[in-house]
Amino acid sequence: MMARVFVVRHGNTFAAGDAPRRIGGRTDLPLVVHGRDQARALGQDFARRGIVFDRVVCGPLQRTRQTADILLAAAGQKCAVTIAEWLREIDHGPDEDRCEAAVVARLGQRALDAWKTDAIPPAGWRVDADMRRTAWRETLAKAVGTLLIVTSNGSARFALPDAAPLRTGAYGTIAVAAHTPPVAIAWDVRP
Repeated sequence: MMARVFVVRHGNTFAAGDAPRRIGGRTDLPLVVHGRDQARALGQDFARRGIVFDRVVCGPLQRTRQTADILLAAAGQKCAVTIAEWLREIDHGPDEDRCEAAVVARLGQRALDAWKTDAIPPAGWRVDADMRRTAWRETLAKAVGTLLIVTSNGSARFALPDAAPLRTGAYGTIAVAAHTPPVAIAWDVRP
């Protein structure tokens, strides 16, 4: 029997025109209007496609909890949400809540590119990549039915060895079958 795992990145936490900043696990921002719209669009898309979740797990920050709650309401599903600390966004260390220009000035573009393409954390960031990979591996190995996981990009990028970043309000689908490695059947999809 195959399980399906839908990995959703939370909606936007910055409004149009806001200067984006590096926001990690120590900064607990709510969704902005567009972020709530993204969560609703995800829920409506899942409902249109007849996807019903057997279980829902999300990170502890309000942006992930709000995304899960709005998505489920828009999908017309009443499902208890389990909070998992291992899904908390990474800690950007000295770059937390700083604008991108300041982060590039401190680290250099090569360090940020290594993070984007190879998940190599820049100096000063606290990521615990091994713990994240292990938690994803164990979660996927135990998956049954249809599982929804709502998290941040810093966590989602460790779901599979070659997982690319997810945009806000986007999701990926992972197929999990006995005796075979989990495989992404869709990634970075926005309704």
